Amino acid sequence: MRGFLNFSRFVLALLLIQPAAILWAGPPFQTDDPEPLDAGHFEAYAFGSVDGTPIETDPLGPAFEMNFGATDNLFLHLIVPFGAIEPSNNPRYFPSGTGPSAFGLIDTEIGIKYRFFKQHGKYFPDIGTFDMIEIPTGSYAKGLGVGKVWYKLPLWVQKNWGPWTTYGGAGYAVVPQTDYRNYPFGGWLLLRDFGEKWTLGGEVFSHGAEGLATPQTRAAAMVDLGGYYYIRNPGWQILFCYGHTAVGQRENYAYLGLYHTWGPDKKKDTAGFLHRDATF
Repeated sequence: MRGFLNFSRFVLALLLIQPAAILWAGPPFQTDDPEPLDAGHFEAYAFGSVDGTPIETDPLGPAFEMNFGATDNLFLHLIVPFGAIEPSNNPRYFPSGTGPSAFGLIDTEIGIKYRFFKQHGKYFPDIGTFDMIEIPTGSYAKGLGVGKVWYKLPLWVQKNWGPWTTYGGAGYAVVPQTDYRNYPFGGWLLLRDFGEKWTLGGEVFSHGAEGLATPQTRAAAMVDLGGYYYIRNPGWQILFCYGHTAVGQRENYAYLGLYHTWGPDKKKDTAGFLHRDATF
């Protein structure tokens, strides 16, 4: 196991992972952003996803995420996921991708997003980090966890203008475990609002080789397309995405999730998920 429906007062949504070295990201995309929630606001997801290479397929779900805006620049994050590993057992990829299938609790993620600079004017963007700590709650013996604490340390940049949003950046994962590797990752995303119901866009996302114990034994660059459907604004969204390798190791990624956000200031909620702090 390697690495949008807005909802009021509850937890549900589907999100991507790259199991064994699980790479959580900004649902439904793999690229994340530096924009935190407003102070006192919550986000909840229930989600499922799948990420796979010819070596192994790793479905995720059910998984549950909760985020909280501690201040206007500080965001606290928790994901409790269940997932599976489905090795191909193809001798071509030995020693990777061999062994029995398994399902259960996988590694739990906690994180802190901190925005150093808030966007203003025409050109100055949001700049911040979203550091992750992966807690070894999954069974290492069954391949459902890394077996040690590991970290994801990125820097993200974002700018909004009119119906458009773009963000991206890069980071480094530190995975101190046998048959895992430290690796770089990064991506860039462009989104556009279409009326009051749809936000659609795409990203280019890449990662380095993650180690022999993961499906991602070689580097890959992917192109992903997806977006959000606003069932009710404020509050409920459906999130969806599908992507495939453009360069490097063959890899597929899919995500589907249900999302809800709520907080004390209803006027800000009506701005929707993407532009809660946008400067146009």
